[in-house]
Order: sequence, then C-alpha cells, then structure tokens
Amino acid sequence: MKELTPHIAIVGGGTAWVFGQMLLLAALPIIAPWMRGRWPPALSFGLGAVLMLYAAWTGLSGVRHLGRNRTPLPEPRSGGELVTTGIYALLRHPLNASMMAMGFGWALLWSSPAGLALALALTLFLHAKTRLEENFLRTRFAGYADYARGVPRYFPRFFNLSQS
Repeated sequence: MKELTPHIAIVGGGTAWVFGQMLLLAALPIIAPWMRGRWPPALSFGLGAVLMLYAAWTGLSGVRHLGRNRTPLPEPRSGGELVTTGIYALLRHPLNASMMAMGFGWALLWSSPAGLALALALTLFLHAKTRLEENFLRTRFAGYADYARGVPRYFPRFFNLSQS
C-alpha cells in the first residue's frame, strides 16, 4: 500500500481504480442495448448523439494534448509535466469528462434506464478518482492549485455548468 497523504492510501499503486473503471466501461456497451427502455427514442437519441460528440471532442483533444503525460492511474507519471494548454486551458479533466459523457450518451442512444444507472455509477466513480488525482497533482505541481481555481473540471465555462 502506497501512502499519498496521512489520510489517503492507494491500494496497489492505483490499479484498483483502473480495474474499476475498466469494469464499468466494459459493462456499458453490454447493458444499455440489452436493457432498453420504452420511452420515445427521438429526444433521447438526439441528446445521446450530442453527448457522444462531446465525448469524442474532449477525449481526442485530451489524448492529443496530454501526450506522454497520459496514464490510467490517478498518480501522475514520474517526471511528467502539468499540461495547461489546448483543451486543458478549458477543462482540467477532459479524459474523465469524455468517459462520463460517453456513458450517458450511449445509454441515451439505447433509451436504457439501466444504462443511465450504470453511467451514473461510472460518473461517481470517475469523480472520486478525479478528486484523488487532484490531491496528487496539488502535491506534485506547485501551480496546480491556481490552475484549478481558474479552470473547471469537466465542462468548459461556455456551458456554464462547471464545478471547480
């Protein structure tokens, strides 16, 4: 067990977080089509498509700008840099935002209440992982606290839904 702070211990160096994330992400493409709802699909499909486009934009931009600093673990790479340009100037966690939006988008495309519940579970899981990651980032990078005060976590300010 690896100690981050006196209050946070990471089991297996963060691999449990990666395993949980993979499990939830693997369940979504199975559960949503299998357990479809009975509500009218038109609005659900349109909203799902918009969320999937947001997921693609944030995910692809995040991978591109994070580059060699990318890791599935909550702890930043040893020798990594704090990336604050590109999409990271608009939101702090585009990869997690992408997975959250993808989960809800996929569930809505299939009009799946079970998929929505799973997307909510994925979102809560990723939010907890994000908070842990931010503790690591504050410890590792002196400028992270200032960056976090100015840049929202998951949605750019033009959506006006941001939480710091």
